[in-house]
Amino acid sequence: MSNSTNGATVTADSPKGWVTYRRLLAYVKPYWPAFLLSMLGFMVVAGSQAAFAKLMKHLVDELASPTPNAHWLFAGTIMGVFVVRGLGSFVGSYGIAYVSRSVVHSLRCDIFDTLIRLPSQYFHAHTTGHLLAKVTYNVDQVTGAATGALKTVVREGFTVIGLMGYLVFLNWRLALVFFTVSPLIAWGVRTASKRFRRLSHNIQNSMGDVTHTASEALQGYQVVRIFGGMEYERQRFEKASQRNQQQGMKLVATEAISTPVIQFFVALAMAMLVFMALNPAWNKSMTSGDFISFLTAAGLIVQPLRALAEINNTLQRGIAAAESIFSTMDEPVEVDSGTYRLERVRGEIQIRNLEFQYNTGGQVLKGISVDIKPGETVALVGRSGSGKSTLASLIPRFYDVAPGQILIDGVDINDYQLDNLRQHIALVNQQVVLFAGSLKENIAYAGLGERSDEQIQQAAEAAHVLEFAERMPEGMNTLIGEKGVLLSGGQRQRLAIARAVLKDAPILILDEATSALDTESERHIQAAMEAVMKGRTTLVIAHRLSTIEKADRILVMEQGQIVEQGSHTELLARNGAYAKLHQMQFNESHEQAADASADVVPKELS
Repeated sequence: MSNSTNGATVTADSPKGWVTYRRLLAYVKPYWPAFLLSMLGFMVVAGSQAAFAKLMKHLVDELASPTPNAHWLFAGTIMGVFVVRGLGSFVGSYGIAYVSRSVVHSLRCDIFDTLIRLPSQYFHAHTTGHLLAKVTYNVDQVTGAATGALKTVVREGFTVIGLMGYLVFLNWRLALVFFTVSPLIAWGVRTASKRFRRLSHNIQNSMGDVTHTASEALQGYQVVRIFGGMEYERQRFEKASQRNQQQGMKLVATEAISTPVIQFFVALAMAMLVFMALNPAWNKSMTSGDFISFLTAAGLIVQPLRALAEINNTLQRGIAAAESIFSTMDEPVEVDSGTYRLERVRGEIQIRNLEFQYNTGGQVLKGISVDIKPGETVALVGRSGSGKSTLASLIPRFYDVAPGQILIDGVDINDYQLDNLRQHIALVNQQVVLFAGSLKENIAYAGLGERSDEQIQQAAEAAHVLEFAERMPEGMNTLIGEKGVLLSGGQRQRLAIARAVLKDAPILILDEATSALDTESERHIQAAMEAVMKGRTTLVIAHRLSTIEKADRILVMEQGQIVEQGSHTELLARNGAYAKLHQMQFNESHEQAADASADVVPKELS
């Protein structure tokens, strides 16, 4: 039986699960002192169990032949055993919890570190909901395996070993009864393990569906409501949640069946043990104290055996979660084989015979070749799907270039170290990315936080952020909510432009950077952007042709190729593809203006 999880095939009955668990336990290595201390604590707990069984032997023998002041001795011994057991339990539990939670913390940080370094294609093939489920739900399942399961396995395992050793010491022939039943217990655990792990993978997938469905509906709540999609989203979420419930109930059913079966085998061993122990032929060499001590040890061994059997469910869920996490961590990250570094490039960009297609197929760019001089402003225009944004995204190496070549200052971008390459580039996306924080924190994001307040203020002023920030209650320290939800579309884009201004990179990419600005805001910011572009190599992707009329050069793209290039005036004079686009937008603008005028004409005059 096999199960496919996000492209990785997991065979349920293969030894891969234990290989995965060993890899998980490798995270324990940095915390070995605490781990050894916890092992010592659990050994003390296990020893106290055997000591208690041994104490029962002396107590029964004492009842047969009383000695003076024995009651003080036995009472003190009992208290001593339980005090030592309590200390051992605390040291063991605290130590293993510290190690396990440290392992989970390291694992969570490692998978997040991998996720932020994975290539763009990976995010095209996986939904955000499923990736978040790995970091949250799957890691929680690993917590169960690394904390609860490991603690139980170690503590109860040592207890079983200690008690079994004592049973063998008392009467090895009777102890063999337990060993004869062990294969049956192992068979029950192994059979349940297969199903536990397969169902755990199904639950993780279904939980990813739940997270993904909820995330889409909540992020797009306005579209959901305006298009009457609430009932549709309810049904979609209910279906995803119901599948998760069904898989969970299958897991519960498996656990509910496997635990009594394993307990039955344990009870069978106990029954056989008592039957033989009461047979004079087997216990003739044992005193009454030995006999009671043997039964006490046998009775004490049932609880840890049951705990070990029941922990299998948690352990298998953790292994399945770890397999899912490690499959992501083993994905190849962005290739960063470059060694070249520059303090600051001049901004010359050369593109040679560039072609590109996404994994989904269909060639997006076909033989693009263009030279962009340092400080030149080049605009990319064309219909949607012509390849403008794809071309711009290849310059900072969001995707690997092949075949073809992109050079910056004469150096292939593959030869630059990735962080150094991107250090020279500022980007303003059409889909603005903002974070839950203040206006100031979003402008001075990450490494830009080292800039002075004066520099941040100047960037905000250049992008006309101060125009609306000064009207806010906390000014630049005003919180803007998740993804800048408390700002208008134009305000969000101006904030992103201010971030690019503050970076002061020699290469600036503006992907529809003014698309969300109203006419008045656009007029204000256009002059500021012209000042910002001076001295920088700027690549502007624009839908509204009015915003790029002053560009040094305009590249017109159709179906992944550059079909025209020149200045605004030159391209209009050619009466080609650019002129047609310009005329189309000109007509649309006039129609909109006419409609707006008609709306304000008094009804009695119309």
